[in-house]
Amino acid sequence: VQLQASGGGLVQTGASLRLSCTASGSIVAINVMYWYRQAPGKQRALVASISHDGRTTYADSVKDRFTLSRDNANNQMYLQMNNLKPEDTATYYCFANIRTTENTIWSNYWGQGTLVTVSS
Repeated sequence: VQLQASGGGLVQTGASLRLSCTASGSIVAINVMYWYRQAPGKQRALVASISHDGRTTYADSVKDRFTLSRDNANNQMYLQMNNLKPEDTATYYCFANIRTTENTIWSNYWGQGTLVTVSS
């Protein structure tokens, strides 16, 4: 199983970006999907999560600016980020709880990260 994150880039304050995460491999089902971010010199922190049926949670710092959605048919997740601020600068990682054809238990997988840089 692989999680491929994409969509990062360099933008100015107030701009928008849309991150994507695609899961591939011998996937039977995906439970909760998450976005985490890690700013330079800081610990990785949870940004948002989405359940299989679309229920979302957000960190207080991104509420009302970020919107998380998913496409279960294509094993994809999207993070729409609006009104970006310099403090949003970080590497963003997707993370998911997945069950595969090789294993009956649920396992956790990380994507490789995509860098978001917001200039002031």
